[in-house]
Amino acid sequence: MKANKPSLILFFLALLCTIIFDWTEQDFFALYAKAIVLPAIFIYFLISSEFKIGKTEILIFLFCFIGQVFDLMDIEVSEIGGVICFLVVYLLLVKIFIQEHEKIKLTKKDILPVSIVIIFIVYLLVSVLSLQFDNLKKFNFMYAFYGVVLSVLSYFAFVSYITKGTHIALLMSLMAISYIFSDIFYIFNEYFSYSVVLVLIRDITQILAYFFMAEYFLEKAKIHKKVLYNN
Repeated sequence: MKANKPSLILFFLALLCTIIFDWTEQDFFALYAKAIVLPAIFIYFLISSEFKIGKTEILIFLFCFIGQVFDLMDIEVSEIGGVICFLVVYLLLVKIFIQEHEKIKLTKKDILPVSIVIIFIVYLLVSVLSLQFDNLKKFNFMYAFYGVVLSVLSYFAFVSYITKGTHIALLMSLMAISYIFSDIFYIFNEYFSYSVVLVLIRDITQILAYFFMAEYFLEKAKIHKKVLYNN
């Protein structure tokens, strides 16, 4: 068994346990299962990358961890604390997309799908923010900025996949989709009455977002290593 396999198995076991405990509404046990997720995927990433990790990646995992702690604590400042932490995560991911990837070059055949993607992202942004407008006590500039940053992140991911169709672009897109659905269903859970289905979708997509993010970092490092080797 490869050295990184036990941590990956632990990650998916934690995901499975989260699904089971969420479904059976065993919140106490679900809390512990979700607490295992990030440490397990971080250890998997560290071992797989041979303990080579950049400062930006460290900050991203750190703020993901702090954000998840806020969520699990469920105290008065948890919501705004989680928003700030994941806002930092998304800003750092956008920074990586801009600095470490080639500029997106659109051709005529890309205009239609890219336009559809932009319309879809804007529609989601406006629809979700409108829920916050309906609850003015909770709405402020922070949520709007958070939504815009996530939209920019999603734009880079989806358009990269449309124009390039590479494996790393696919991982970027899967990560963005997971974060989008996680945040949308987090708001649904706050806005609508309690639903096991909403909780399940929120938790599964959040956990999968960590997995696709780790795989994206590993693929990015692999590509960078090949470029250095060829030069």
